[in-house]
Amino acid sequence: MLFAHFLCTRTEDHRPIPAPHLCPKAPMHSFPQHIAGTPAKRRGHEVKLIIATIKPFKLEEVREALTEAGVRGMMVTEIKGFGSQSGHTEIYRGAEYAVNFVPKVKIEIVVAAAMADQIVETITKTAQTGKIGDGKIFVLDVEQAVRVRTGETNEDAL
Repeated sequence: MLFAHFLCTRTEDHRPIPAPHLCPKAPMHSFPQHIAGTPAKRRGHEVKLIIATIKPFKLEEVREALTEAGVRGMMVTEIKGFGSQSGHTEIYRGAEYAVNFVPKVKIEIVVAAAMADQIVETITKTAQTGKIGDGKIFVLDVEQAVRVRTGETNEDAL
């Protein structure tokens, strides 16, 4: 059962890397960190995901402010939703219609944990109109980030 001692992943010179779950006698420290299952937080590279929903007409202003603050990339999605504003009515060709979902823009940004508070503050100041429906911001921990092209992880992948 020699096959069970190796994982299909191989090093650059094509040597097999032993899998810890298949080779219980091997100490965990003998495996590369990405194989041994060490969480990203323990490696000292904390990364945060910031999700913001804002009014669509504020997008360009927010994007410019985030670029100045050091954000190098973001994902933007057009969405519809409702919160305390719970929709509104509009008049179209003389008839009044209830609009239950309000158009919004969702911005997703992954940043180093040290930058998260600054980015939240930038979004808040830039997107704020003082009216109901300005949006929400959520900050989540990211367990791992990987740049597909190079395999870089966490802060190095941003």
